[in-house]
Amino acid sequence: MIVQSKTNDFRDIFDIINDAASAYKGIIPADRWHEPYMTEEELQGQMDDGVSFWCYVDNGDITGVMGIQDKPDVTLIRHAYVRTSARNNGIGGKLLNHLSQLTAKPILIGTWADATWAINFYKKHGFRMVSFEEKERLLRKYWSIPLRQIDTSIVLASANFTGAM
Repeated sequence: MIVQSKTNDFRDIFDIINDAASAYKGIIPADRWHEPYMTEEELQGQMDDGVSFWCYVDNGDITGVMGIQDKPDVTLIRHAYVRTSARNNGIGGKLLNHLSQLTAKPILIGTWADATWAINFYKKHGFRMVSFEEKERLLRKYWSIPLRQIDTSIVLASANFTGAM
């Protein structure tokens, strides 16, 4: 079952993000890795900045989370993670499909350039990588991330994204 997160889901969201993000260790640039991957303050800041989380609940336990953030002309998918113990069960796809139905706007997703499993997941669900120039512009326009992260990330777009927004 997919439900919008509640205030008391914060700890589960935090735990899932940091559990699942362990896949990045040794993959993303060492200067971008830290533990925890996302602090409680960073997570709260994301929520305060308009990231709304949705949770996949199985037998009363949250096993996956995905955020959505509305921008004036696009929607961003943010922080998509599934517990390590629950991976490869279709949870991410179900969350992505659900969140995609919540908007008619083009959807953009940013991820690490070396996270090939994530890139392949989004491509499998109909998203395409944008050009290097477009990636640079989009990450600066819609995300608040350090320049180093921009350098080491990519952006994928839904089929209805026409660019130059």
